[in-house]
Amino acid sequence: MADTETKPTPKKAEGKGVVEKKDAKTKPKKPGKPRNYDLGNGVYRFSRSRMYKKRALYKKIKKDQTKKPKPKKPSLFVKKPIGGEKNGGFRLVRVKKLARYYPTEPKFKKPKTRKNNFASHKRFLRRSITPGTVLIIVAGKHRGKRVVFLKQLQSGLLLVTGPFKMNACPLRRINQIYVIATKTRLDISGVKIPKHLNDIYFKRKRLKRPKKDEGEIFETKKETYQISDQRKKDQIEMDKQVIEVIRKHPEKKFMFAYLGSMFCLRNHMYPHKMKF
Repeated sequence: MADTETKPTPKKAEGKGVVEKKDAKTKPKKPGKPRNYDLGNGVYRFSRSRMYKKRALYKKIKKDQTKKPKPKKPSLFVKKPIGGEKNGGFRLVRVKKLARYYPTEPKFKKPKTRKNNFASHKRFLRRSITPGTVLIIVAGKHRGKRVVFLKQLQSGLLLVTGPFKMNACPLRRINQIYVIATKTRLDISGVKIPKHLNDIYFKRKRLKRPKKDEGEIFETKKETYQISDQRKKDQIEMDKQVIEVIRKHPEKKFMFAYLGSMFCLRNHMYPHKMKF
């Protein structure tokens, strides 16, 4: 059966025969879904060029219709007046004269690059490494030894010494990635480092390989590297200065034992949790 209930009639405003209407502002507006939305993982439904055409953005772009004057090319020739009736009265002379001679073989110019060679690279040093810092070598022939940092060379390598008398580590260069910087420091402000202790000083000379001839197969001897007298002298002088600095330290007995001992890890010793 049909619904026989009477529907409530809308109330009329007092003094007026107009039906009250609900205010349109009170209704919440639903946000419209854009035509171009994210399908997932940053992939959109339409590309940029497709949306450019859909929005008709080409109509909004105003192009400058004013024609810009073209720059005039500089003339290659200059008019110079000349005498004589049969010479035409003037002559065209080049502003820049052409080369008289040309190379028989073409010379190619090297392309310019922004890369700098190794010598002109900037050298950086870790904040924890300062002159007089005790370092622990973790790789190479002298790994595990504690050495004293003297200065950074031009190549970026560190100049360190044992001293040699204490742990048999001589004056040598080492990369800062192969050392652990400790908080132990010595005051080496009074130590005088000779100027000739540079990268050229430590560069090892290449030994000549013996030529194998038919008659001298068994007689040839390989050349072995020998330390120069100058290097021995420099080592003794630097050791003397560094050992004097250690003797002035308030805990000199501990420092002598510390530099003379080797660094090693035992059970339940984790380097990432240790404070050096």
